[in-house]
Amino acid sequence: MDEEFRSLTDRLCGEAGDSAAYDRLVATDDDEELARVLVERGRPLWAREIAAFRLGCSGDRRAFEALVLLLNHRDPERCVSAAHALVRLGDPRTPRAAAALATNTLRTAYAVHPVRLLAELRAPESVPALVSTLERLLNPDEPHWRVALACVEGLGRLGDGAARPVLEAALPHPRLGGAAAEALGRLPAGQ
Repeated sequence: MDEEFRSLTDRLCGEAGDSAAYDRLVATDDDEELARVLVERGRPLWAREIAAFRLGCSGDRRAFEALVLLLNHRDPERCVSAAHALVRLGDPRTPRAAAALATNTLRTAYAVHPVRLLAELRAPESVPALVSTLERLLNPDEPHWRVALACVEGLGRLGDGAARPVLEAALPHPRLGGAAAEALGRLPAGQ
């Protein structure tokens, strides 16, 4: 059992209570059983999360929609698990979905994990989405400065010169300046 799956099962064990269904979902090797959990009515969120995580990590694209919904959840731990599974899933729709979540102005409070996922994916959508999100979060009084910081760090990891203007604009920001300077130092010279 890998560390992410162990973390997920430890977290969801309490949510599931003393449930035989929980034990079954954690132990089964039947992808069809897991896929049914995603579409059956009345299944609790913890069951859907286990099924989506397991299917996603095994590369089964039936988990994609459920994982994207979990990536946009208000519970950060669910977002972390979903991002982990989405990377392993390798679905070509993932970067576009993560970019849509990261740039959605109505869901900015929940955008940290989609932003981090974009940086990890290194997809063509990554830099434009992170630049766009960061540009609108540069106000010093911005309450979602952690999302802005994730954008700055992600742009530094991606090392694309197209991020230089927005990173320079982030330098005077009290919470972003140090990370922006570091990110700028990671960009290729002359871009």
